[in-house]
This record gives sequence, C-alpha cells and structure tokens, in this order.
Amino acid sequence: MWKSFCILFKKDCQMMIAGKFFLVAVGSLLIYTLFINFGYINFMNMQLYNVYLYDPQGTQQEVSERICPVSSLEELETVLLADTNGVGIDLSSGTPNIILYYGSKKVDKHRADYASLLLYSSDKYTAQIVGTNTTKLKQQKEMSCELLFIEIVAVGFLGIASVLFKEKQMGVIRVHAVLPLKKSLFILSKLAVFLVSDLVFAVLLTLLNVGFFDTIHILPAVLVQTAILSLIMALMGFGCTMLLNDFKQFSLAYLIIALFVATPIFLSANTSIKMAWIDWHPFYQVYMGLKNAYFGVPVTSPVYYICSACGIAVLFVIVQIAFHKEMGKEG
Repeated sequence: MWKSFCILFKKDCQMMIAGKFFLVAVGSLLIYTLFINFGYINFMNMQLYNVYLYDPQGTQQEVSERICPVSSLEELETVLLADTNGVGIDLSSGTPNIILYYGSKKVDKHRADYASLLLYSSDKYTAQIVGTNTTKLKQQKEMSCELLFIEIVAVGFLGIASVLFKEKQMGVIRVHAVLPLKKSLFILSKLAVFLVSDLVFAVLLTLLNVGFFDTIHILPAVLVQTAILSLIMALMGFGCTMLLNDFKQFSLAYLIIALFVATPIFLSANTSIKMAWIDWHPFYQVYMGLKNAYFGVPVTSPVYYICSACGIAVLFVIVQIAFHKEMGKEG
C-alpha cells in the first residue's frame, strides 16, 4: 500500500511540474513578497491622516509637528474639501471642535482620537504601547495572512481541478478503475501533493515577510491552520471536478464559492461591516484561526479542531462517492 501511494505521489508531482504548477507558485511567492515589502508597507505608511489646526488666538503653543496650521476657517474648509481623509481642529471658540468628512463610525473615531493626540502633547494623553509587534511587523503579518488565505483558496481549488480535468481527458481515471489499487489512494495522493506544496508555500511566505525569529514562534500554529484550509479546499475542488463535466462549469462553481468564501470574510475582518451571521461561517473561523496564529494567539478550543476534522472527514466521504461514480462512467 505504501509503495503504491509513493508511486501515485511521484506521478502527481510530475503532473504538477509538467503543468508549471510549482513555477506559478514560486512566481506568486515572489510577487506577494515584493507587494508586501515594497508596495503595501509603503502605502500604509503614507496613510497617516493629515491634521489641520485653526487657532486664531494662539492658545496652543506646543503641538505636534505633524499638525498643519491654517489661517482661517475658509482655508480649513478648503483643505478638508481637497483632503477628505484629513481632520480639522477648530479652536476659534477656545474649545477644540473636530471637523471631518464622514466615513465610517469606527474609522472616524480613530481619526478624531488621532487628531486629539497630536493636539495635546502632555503625558496625560500619551498612548500606551500594547503588544510587541511594531506597526510594520503588524502590517506584514496581516497581509501575509490574507495573501496566504487567498493563495490556498485559489490554488487548492483551481490547482487540483486543472490536474484532474487533464487526467480525465488523458483517461487516467479510466486506468485506475481497473488497476488493483485501493481507490482512496488516488485521492490521498492528490491531497498530499497539495498539502505539502501549501505548507512549503506558507513557510516561505512567512519567512520572507515576517522574518526568521518571529516566524519560529508562530510557524507551528500557522502550519496547523494552513493544513486545515488546504485539505478543505483540495477536497472541495476534487469533489466539484468529479461532479461537473468541464472546466467552464467548474469556473462558474469556483466564482460562486470564491464569492461565498472570500467576500463576507474580508468585509467582516477588515472593514467596519460586521454581518450578524459571520461567526457561523466556517471559513471565517478558519481565517480568524490563521490570523490569530500569525499574531501568536493559536486556537486552543477543542471544539474548533473537532468540527474541522469532522468537516474534512465528511468532505472526504463525499469525494470518495463522487470518484467511484466517475470511475463507473469511465468504465
């Protein structure tokens, strides 16, 4: 059995090499790393809100150098009209009046607090540092987590589909229908190839973008969450490939699943939009497990791991049934 599995695993690796799968993965890794370190980080560092101060009586003698003084209310309105992310402080009445264009409740509160912090430089308003992550490291971890999640959702689903559709065209499944091998080995081999490739990708992405010493502490938890997501997406891709006739139908299924998986998760995790039902979304739990792992807070709830294992087991059974049905057609 082990020898048969190794033969299938080697064959699947050769199929992925021939299909330039690993080359695409290396290209994605390079693009993601360049984006995180030279695009996203620089862009986020430019997102500090500009603060404009109108203080006709000169009551504030010591304010942050980041505050831009203006000479009139008209000028304050003009600069805020041009810089809608900026924050204005009107001290003409002697009491700070925060002026800003409405965005979202949470973000507007942060903008107002940021402006107040710059206005008052006394120790009374000094922000307390929480945690050990610098702003840059926090951004690197957040984006590494999001890109890893997107990569596995896309590659685990589309990658296994491209391999299986090609094998269906080549008659590989027909051959396996008559070979004296356990049929589950065919599925396990595919899962193993994608699982190993996803784990290697996760290690390299984290090392290149988070750093060696920080990666050492978070890597075990990150790999556990990566493995859960990888197995789920590979099984879903395998099952859809067996149930659908061609790649066009599969592309539509992928679009629906991608919208269901990605859109509500990123809206709830990264914006002020919080859907009431999102906590029941299974992929949201996996995403938050991966994100928490990146920040050194691994999931410890046994319920989470039991539900993940049961979900993977159910998907495996469904895939087995679909695979046997497909072999019957081929035969």
